Amino acid sequence: MTPAAGSTRRILYVVNVSWFFLSHRLRLAAAALAAGYEVHVATRVVSREDAERIRGAGLVLHEAPIGRADTGLGYDLHSLWYLLGLQRRLRPDVVHLVTMKPVVFGGIAARLAGVRGVVVAIAGLGTGFAPGGGRHAMRRALLGILLRLAIRRRGSRVIFQNREDLEQLVGRGIVSRDAARLIPGSGVDPIEFRSSDPPPSPLRVVLPARMLRDKGVPVFIEAARQLAGEFPDARFILAGDVDPANPGSLTRAEIEADAHGNVEWPGHVTDMPSLLESCHVVCLPTWYGEGVPKALIEGAAAGRPLVTTDIPGCRDVCADGVNGILVPPRDATALAAALRKLLADAPLRQAMGRAGRERAVRRFGLDAVIAATLEIYDELAGVPRGEPARSDSSRPSH
Repeated sequence: MTPAAGSTRRILYVVNVSWFFLSHRLRLAAAALAAGYEVHVATRVVSREDAERIRGAGLVLHEAPIGRADTGLGYDLHSLWYLLGLQRRLRPDVVHLVTMKPVVFGGIAARLAGVRGVVVAIAGLGTGFAPGGGRHAMRRALLGILLRLAIRRRGSRVIFQNREDLEQLVGRGIVSRDAARLIPGSGVDPIEFRSSDPPPSPLRVVLPARMLRDKGVPVFIEAARQLAGEFPDARFILAGDVDPANPGSLTRAEIEADAHGNVEWPGHVTDMPSLLESCHVVCLPTWYGEGVPKALIEGAAAGRPLVTTDIPGCRDVCADGVNGILVPPRDATALAAALRKLLADAPLRQAMGRAGRERAVRRFGLDAVIAATLEIYDELAGVPRGEPARSDSSRPSH
């Protein structure tokens, strides 16, 4: 599908849920709009406020029936049919697929609709390629087949956030090396997330994440209990909400039962810069298949030392002994030891915080991430270098 002469290039984002688009892709979509693209977003809208923010940014919103987790074959086929019809109607020059179900069903729909350019965002492999036999092996095999069908095609570019995920999918033959691109994370705005002096006591350690077991929430709570006697005034903050659509989520009752003593649970936090400014250490003891965790990038940009697990993505942000401490997954004792080291040593916290700020700005700046992604859009849409995606006469409206 070649864009007509004198037309506006059109891009369609397909994302599983509206809050994820807003937190991880809104700045990119706004930049594409500013570059001259007509920008559409297909997502499952979870609140009126989300819809208003998307439309208020000048984007065309399509409320899509996209399920999360195990919604059943019937609903998945409904999603596929909807995305096929939408892409045939819009005739986008580029489709940008984000999160696993949109990648699979949006990618298959793009192939059937004859879409010219497909950008796939692999923001971590999640649990889809978790090791193990039996059910895990069957899941890996099925997911591999679906991904090959969806994204191994001419005119596709697959963006990975870390090198290990790239090598795994290239090695499995799911992605060709020519199509693979490495862009480290969703980027961080160093002006929005400023480095600031540490606040006064009490010491505060924050875990900014959804309340998922795989994000290490139970391990964090256990480490906090181990440290209660040594640091009686320290507070351990669970900054995130439960996620009922995710089978790995803790329930509200489970979190409330543990949120006492030195553990606090404010729930979902909308002002992340202020939260990070109010804390002394950022902790993410995850073993989830992360890409490059946004929480760690933001924590580093805010000048806070990190404690996280030694897994792909996390170690891309946290250099052990430089701007934080890496620990083994699922090990509350090791996590407590790392936190103890930082809570007891203010000069070490400050030195690691300064190193993290420099690392975040240099490696994960939002402007560089956006520029690299727009370059991929222009390549696939046939936009000559240095020219806008929109000309004087635009394509007829959908």
